Amino acid sequence: MKILLCLLLFGFPLASCEAGQVPNIVHIISDDMGYSDIGCYGGEIETPVLDSLAQSGLRFTNFYVNNMCWPTRASLMTGLYPKTALPKGGSADGGLHPDAVTLPQCLRKAGYATFMSGKWHLSSAEEPDGENAPHHRGFDQYFGTIHGASDFFAPADVQLNGKDMTHEWKDNPDYYYTDVITDYALQFVKQKNPEEKPFYLYVSYNAAHWPLHAKPEDIEHYKGHYAMGWDKLREQRHKKMKELGVIDPEWKLSPRNEKVPAWQDVDNKDWHQKRMEVYAAQITCMDRNIGRIVDYLKESGQFENTLILFHHDNGGCHVEYEETRTGSWTRDFTTDGKSLPVRPGNIPGLMPGPQSTFQSYGYGWANASNTPFRYFKQYDHEGGTRSPLIVSWPKGIDHQKAGGMANAVCHAVDIMPTLLSVAEVALPAQKPMSLEGESVLSSISGGEKNGERSIFWNHNKGRAVRKGNWKLVGIAKKDWELYNLVSDGTELNNVAGDHPDVVNDLKSEFESWAKRTDLGGGKKKKNPK
Repeated sequence: MKILLCLLLFGFPLASCEAGQVPNIVHIISDDMGYSDIGCYGGEIETPVLDSLAQSGLRFTNFYVNNMCWPTRASLMTGLYPKTALPKGGSADGGLHPDAVTLPQCLRKAGYATFMSGKWHLSSAEEPDGENAPHHRGFDQYFGTIHGASDFFAPADVQLNGKDMTHEWKDNPDYYYTDVITDYALQFVKQKNPEEKPFYLYVSYNAAHWPLHAKPEDIEHYKGHYAMGWDKLREQRHKKMKELGVIDPEWKLSPRNEKVPAWQDVDNKDWHQKRMEVYAAQITCMDRNIGRIVDYLKESGQFENTLILFHHDNGGCHVEYEETRTGSWTRDFTTDGKSLPVRPGNIPGLMPGPQSTFQSYGYGWANASNTPFRYFKQYDHEGGTRSPLIVSWPKGIDHQKAGGMANAVCHAVDIMPTLLSVAEVALPAQKPMSLEGESVLSSISGGEKNGERSIFWNHNKGRAVRKGNWKLVGIAKKDWELYNLVSDGTELNNVAGDHPDVVNDLKSEFESWAKRTDLGGGKKKKNPK
């Protein structure tokens, strides 16, 4: 297995590596962001740290996730599709399948120290120390939240290895969850065991998930940045994406979503702008915190042989939350000593950002985040499922390829087998729950293609299968649509009527896959997010 480190990583030749010197792995995910948000994928949001990692590493242009938070996280942790990994109707509350072997369990058994900081969303928040909590599913240390949503200034269910840690925000008026996630991530890797094992650090930020909570100084930085509105922003991003090469320059910009009005016709423009300003502020704060991790790795001499991955969990979220959208993750009053009433919901004119609000950025800005694609989180069209993937590994990636693109088609289920290959760890022997994903390290030839392998989705409002250049996709129980993603990557020209044989073949594959992987029998359990 030692030779793997000197073969191919994500389809590109590797620089020479010392035999047996397996890398540290830092796996970072963000929450509810669009393909075009960060700078190196076409966005105007300031993300200098991520841009720098991309400049010295690789950017993937055909990386897919599932269309919502917990299904993607389940696939990342198990290498399985969601309804196999989460058998109780695909619900996060039910926890991972008891027979599923997790990525951190495999790495820990092979000698890695394993740490997690941030959002878990794969077990019940009612059982913080239950059998499906992260520290019982392979992580040596865990800090974070179980819920899908969190108050950024005072997360309701924050814990450390099952121990309630809400006293920390009660005692700290400057508490901000993105910062604290990073504090604990750094604490874990700095205090790892004396044997100095290689480590796997999973950093799962809540940014930029609803609610729109950000520091005043970060919000102020973006004041006035979005006065042009979402129509101009989409055009601006589309142009930059083509220039960067993260999309095919021949792909057309999808039409504005039918539920999004033209910017010129929008009322409450100041309020709409403020929503996007806070969203951008959340992301820039997250990037700054990623920089703290990178700085530590450089200062400690570990950066060169640390594999860093960054991606999202799903596309930008369009949901316009109502004032009735409350739960155990919300509160009635602020915790800043002022005890102001918290007003949940997207209330026009009520400016988001402080803890006294609980808003989202809605259809218009989510449509811009997902430029140039159609639809959003909850859907299996490209806007809901395509994510950036930045891979940095100075000691592993051929320096001549640094800053380049990787066009291979891959999915969240591939992360576990790929990382196990890089760490020289054998795949778990678990039947009938064999890994659905493939090691990108071993399956990519020439860095461009995966052959005719099929990738599947089936959650919430979406269902889809991609095989080669073809993608069969549908919304809930509506008719199937067929697209050639090479010539029509923004899914504008439905050719289902022209290729009934392709539709039938892919539909048959999808139905067989859905039956095989749905261990919960299709029963759904209500989830808080």
